[in-house]
Amino acid sequence: MSTALDFLTGPWEHLFMRRALAVAVLCGIVSGVIGAHVVLRGMAFIGDAVSHSVFPGVAIAFVFQFNLVLGGAVAGLLTALAVAVFSQNRRLKEDSVIGVFFAAAFGLGIVILSTAPGYSGSLESFLFGQILGISDGDVVTVAVMSLLLLLVAAAVHKELVTVSLDRETARAAGLPVFALDIVLYALVTVTVVISLQAVGNILVLALLITPAACARLLTDRIGAMMALAPAIGAGSAVVGLYLSYTYNLAAGGLIVLVVTAVFVLCWLFAPRHGLLTAGRRRDGGASPAREPGTGEPATGTGAVPPRPEARRAET
Repeated sequence: MSTALDFLTGPWEHLFMRRALAVAVLCGIVSGVIGAHVVLRGMAFIGDAVSHSVFPGVAIAFVFQFNLVLGGAVAGLLTALAVAVFSQNRRLKEDSVIGVFFAAAFGLGIVILSTAPGYSGSLESFLFGQILGISDGDVVTVAVMSLLLLLVAAAVHKELVTVSLDRETARAAGLPVFALDIVLYALVTVTVVISLQAVGNILVLALLITPAACARLLTDRIGAMMALAPAIGAGSAVVGLYLSYTYNLAAGGLIVLVVTAVFVLCWLFAPRHGLLTAGRRRDGGASPAREPGTGEPATGTGAVPPRPEARRAET
C-alpha cells in the first residue's frame, strides 16, 4: 500500500513535476479538442506539416536571439495561411498543398540554421521536448493560450463540424468556408506550438492526432468524441509523466508511447468498431439497429455521418 501511495504522491513533492503535470494536462486537453476537428476533417497531415513549418521561425528566432516559441508561432501561422489560400484551388487536394509548404518550410529552416554554427544543443528541447524544465511563466503562458483556444473552438464548433463533414453543403448554407479553414489552421498551429515543450517538434503530431483517433473508434457521436479525446490526451500525458518520474526515462517519448498503447487497445477492443469485438459480433449474428423504412444503420442525434465521398462510393 505504501509503495502505491508513494508512486501517486511522489511526483507532487517536486515543483518541476507539478509544473510538468499542469502543462501536460493542459496540452492533452487542448490537443484532444482541436485534434478531434482535425480527425473529423481527415487532415491529419496538417499537424505534421505545421509542426515542421514552425521550424524556420524557430531558426530565425535562434539566429537573432529572441523567443523561440514566438518565432515558431509566427512561422506556423504564416504557413497555415498560405495552405488555406492555395487550397482554395480545388484542382489540388489539400494534402498536396500541405506537402508542398511542409517541405519548403522545413528546407528553409535548415538553410537558416546552417548559417549559425553550434545550434544543435540549443534546439534539443524544441525537437524532443523539455517538459521537466519549464518555468512558472511557461505554465501561465500555456494556461492562458489553452483557455483562448478552447473558447475559440467552442465558439465555432458547429461551423467547423459542418465544413468538415460536407464543404459544399456548408458553402451553400452561406458559411464562410475559407475563413473557417483559416481559423482551424490557426487553432492547430497554436496547439502545436504550446505542445512543443511537452513532447517536442518530432512527437507533437501524436498528441494532436492519436487521442482523437482513439475517440473516433470509441464513439459515433461528435459530442462524445469531443469529450473523450481530451480525456484520453490528458490521461495519457499524466501516466507518461508518472512513468518518466519512476523509471527516469524521456517524458515526451513515454507520453507518446502511452497514448499509442491506448490507441492499440481501442483498435482491438472498442465496443462497436474494435477488431476483436466487431469479429465477435459478426460471429454472433448480431446486426446494428436500422432506421425504419430506410434499411440504413441508426446513428442517432449527434452521430458522425459518413462523408459525402463515402456515400457516393456506396451508390
